[in-house]
Amino acid sequence: MKSIKEIEISDKSTLVRVDFNVPLDQNRNIKDDSRIRSVLPTLKYALDQGAKLIIASHLGRPKGEVVRGLSLSTVARHLTRLLGKETKMAPDCVGPEVRKLISKMSSGEILLLENLRFHQGEQKDDDSFAKELAGFCDLFVNDAFAVSHRANASVSAITKYAPASVAGFLLQKELAYFSHAMNDPKRPLTAIIGGTKVSSKLGALENMLRHVDRFIIGGAMANTFLKSSGVDVGKSRVEDDLLEVARSIMEKATERGVKFYLPVDAVVANRIDPEAEIKIVPIQEMPPDWMALDIGPATSLLYSAVLYDAKTIVWNGPLGIFEMDAFSRGTMAMAHTVANSYALTIAGGGDTDAAIRQAGETERISYISTGGGAFLCLLEGKVLPAVAALEAAEQRG
Repeated sequence: MKSIKEIEISDKSTLVRVDFNVPLDQNRNIKDDSRIRSVLPTLKYALDQGAKLIIASHLGRPKGEVVRGLSLSTVARHLTRLLGKETKMAPDCVGPEVRKLISKMSSGEILLLENLRFHQGEQKDDDSFAKELAGFCDLFVNDAFAVSHRANASVSAITKYAPASVAGFLLQKELAYFSHAMNDPKRPLTAIIGGTKVSSKLGALENMLRHVDRFIIGGAMANTFLKSSGVDVGKSRVEDDLLEVARSIMEKATERGVKFYLPVDAVVANRIDPEAEIKIVPIQEMPPDWMALDIGPATSLLYSAVLYDAKTIVWNGPLGIFEMDAFSRGTMAMAHTVANSYALTIAGGGDTDAAIRQAGETERISYISTGGGAFLCLLEGKVLPAVAALEAAEQRG
């Protein structure tokens, strides 16, 4: 697929699909603008080249209905401040009013379309909706990595109708970092996989067995692996239907010479509550009516030692309920360890991103992906539908 740099865009109507699905507070103020800032290089490049810049995004889950609280007008005002240039707001993302506004645009002007998901055609990858969007532009640019794992009209079907379709800088950067980490890594390559469910990470675990040298497992999903190994994990969350699968993954790791590390101690409580009584116990001494809610200090030391000589680290998923202070120390310790390493460090997933920010280590991680689901799809070895659509458009010429 081509880059935006490989095509002439001066004075062209350039539709850039971004992901401005940012968190808002109750007063509709933006709480975290990192997703907006991540695409500024593409937007500024388009403006510098004299493009007529049309920006498209979704916000929230309006499910095909107009929900005023999910209007992108707040984002338009914020983007005006970031770019130092007025970002006009369209009343919709399709229709005659939008077409009229675009027809009057001059080079260097910016128009933000209204929430794409106000129309059901967006998430249905509807051809007619995509065709109307494509009709607004001379060039389509996908810079929305975070939604590129979905076959949505504004990232997939649109490439069939746009005169030309290319990748933005963020999409290229995301794919390049991941490709380097998985296909040509400096070794040892260590994967840190956390979170709640083995089921949600099963594809990633099985695919990464072919790439990594070491696995570090944490979060509630570690309980399923521990129980499959014969450890009594008390009332900890376990996916009993996946015990055999977990055992199989560990056996495959052994066969391939992949080191597989599980917690050796845990922070336990009798309920998920910040005021609950807690204990730190060895894994083999889990109280029968208690549950593991974070890795313990011995596990943190073990994992730190495992990462000491790592050359590439990929991290997806927290190691405990980090939102509660009593159960956050394991994840915070991991964030500091990863940040202090000399490895290429790549983190992905909303919770992982939030944990790294909470630890104050954002600037010391080599790359933090903007996409949770898309990042996980890459871990599973899948081709993102939107990337496949760009590649197919390039082949069609």
